[in-house]
Amino acid sequence: MTRYLLRALALVYLLFLLVIPVGLIVWRTFADGMGPVIDALTSDEALHAFQVTLIVAVWAVALNTVFGVGTAVLLVRRRFPGKRLLSALIDLPVAVSPVIVGLALILVYGRFAPVGGWLERNGIQVIFSVPGMVLATVFVSLPLVVRAVVPVLEELGDEQERAAHTLGASPLQTFRRITIPGIQWALAYGIVLCLARALGEYGAVAVVSGRIVGETQTLTLFVEESFQNFDQTSAFAAATALALIAVVTLLIAKLLRPKGT
Repeated sequence: MTRYLLRALALVYLLFLLVIPVGLIVWRTFADGMGPVIDALTSDEALHAFQVTLIVAVWAVALNTVFGVGTAVLLVRRRFPGKRLLSALIDLPVAVSPVIVGLALILVYGRFAPVGGWLERNGIQVIFSVPGMVLATVFVSLPLVVRAVVPVLEELGDEQERAAHTLGASPLQTFRRITIPGIQWALAYGIVLCLARALGEYGAVAVVSGRIVGETQTLTLFVEESFQNFDQTSAFAAATALALIAVVTLLIAKLLRPKGT
């Protein structure tokens, strides 16, 4: 009896928290047919928002993949002073509000900050441009690849890698032929999670982007701007597109998720 009660409670909770709100958005999106939805998603502003979102997400995933794999190998295969501190710092984005992240980036890379001022004098604008948005997205999605790969590396052990070294394989050959094949599904899982997080990021990007329509507006910012300007068709259409992307990435993540994690 208790088991069925807990299941019912969980279903009711998800129904009111997730299913009904998302369902209402989808219903409002297609209430007037497909024509207005297609028009809204193919407008110049929407297409540019898609483009900026994709650029930011791809850069964030690429940087976090390189960092994540390297850091995971470092944490699992090496012993060094400050190892626990590094592991704790990797989880920092989980605890820090994205808005604080955006503000911190402005204080470092803003026009009137020493670093940001020097970069702008040399023709590199970070804040209120795509580089700043990439940095913000990289920070908020930082732990995902690392935390997906570390448990698998620990489970694999280093016996095969040591055997390869004994047989004369270089570190690069060992990494390419043994380490990567061993973690490939965990890595793919982490990449998908990182991509989903990057596509849906709002808080940090909203602070550092300047929300410039047609220049630094991602799809999440496009949804907010459209809704506030009473363009509900565009807002609901873009929100539905984001929800669809989230569902697809969730399904892919479930398929790629390593067993036992």
